Amino acid sequence: MTMLARAASIAVASLGLLAEAALAQPAYLGCTSTPTAFGSQTLRCPTAITIVSESGAKFELQDRNRDGHVDSVELSNHALLLKVPKQPRRTRFEVVTPQAIAAVRGTQWAVDAEGAKTSVFVVNGRVRVARPVGRGSVVLRAGEGVDVEPSGEVTVKRWPPARVTALMARLGQ
Repeated sequence: MTMLARAASIAVASLGLLAEAALAQPAYLGCTSTPTAFGSQTLRCPTAITIVSESGAKFELQDRNRDGHVDSVELSNHALLLKVPKQPRRTRFEVVTPQAIAAVRGTQWAVDAEGAKTSVFVVNGRVRVARPVGRGSVVLRAGEGVDVEPSGEVTVKRWPPARVTALMARLGQ
């Protein structure tokens, strides 16, 4: 094996390790991570926010108001299940994907970003879902979900039990 081929092999292996490490979120903003079923992980934050991520989920915790606490998640791939306690007035917790913004003051819901579609499902409480650009939003209640694609109507639907079960299984629930 030539020196160049050996160096390329080491570089590729290093990139693979970096990519694998990037999938697991580090303790950030005081949140602690615990591995859970099927490769998912659970983040518990000091503000009683709990985030369960599907194995391989790519997301980043955010502190938009710079108070040292998580108040937003940027999700680019796979699913998250979130439990957010009631937030103070005029404060919203958001999950931002390329296709949608799901905002709450307190509830439990799942967001799944796959390709050109974001799906949002509410376990309990209410979630407002809107496209990042444009007008209009919908409010989901327990048992309801929506699929947000780059174009077309955003229609609230009651999700069938099989779809809910499949999503929750991916999240180790």
